[in-house]
Amino acid sequence: MRTYCLFQAVNSPDLRGFTEEPTGASLPADLGPWSLVQEIGPGEKWTPNVSRAVVAAGIIENGFYLWGPVERPGASHLIIESDRVEGTAVFNREFEQIGTIKRLLIEKQSGRVVFVDVTFGGFLGIGSHHITIPWEMLAYDKELEGYRTEITEAQVREAAKFHEGESGAPDRSRQQDIRDYWNDLPGV
Repeated sequence: MRTYCLFQAVNSPDLRGFTEEPTGASLPADLGPWSLVQEIGPGEKWTPNVSRAVVAAGIIENGFYLWGPVERPGASHLIIESDRVEGTAVFNREFEQIGTIKRLLIEKQSGRVVFVDVTFGGFLGIGSHHITIPWEMLAYDKELEGYRTEITEAQVREAAKFHEGESGAPDRSRQQDIRDYWNDLPGV
């Protein structure tokens, strides 16, 4: 995992920018000047109200990620399409592939990704199982060209399966159970 630098646009206090370098040189100059607010290291708690994985994907795509109101005519590559995330490998802390992203689960009202359905195990789809994990538990790793997680194989084995005979996305009660399981694990 990487260190992320969080900047604030001096002329637009609600606009934030993320980069991997503390100078902010990759941030759009036309939206600056930029002021460094915080550096978030790999072992530090992620406090911004935006997913670390989304920030990582934006940095990979553009060299930076903007968060907040921005008006730039013709701006492109500030988002990533879901089909570019689906099918992406998931690696553990030892850089071993442990699964593949099957689908994103998006909150209808806010439009933000809340959970990710990851397939683990099996061969050619036979014997694999789905685990639903909070989106913020993944961080994109440019060198691996996949997502990294601190989740262990044992934690995956103990987690509730995605569907368990149900169809569609988990209801509110099930969503809370999923969050509780992952949030209560030590070291994650």
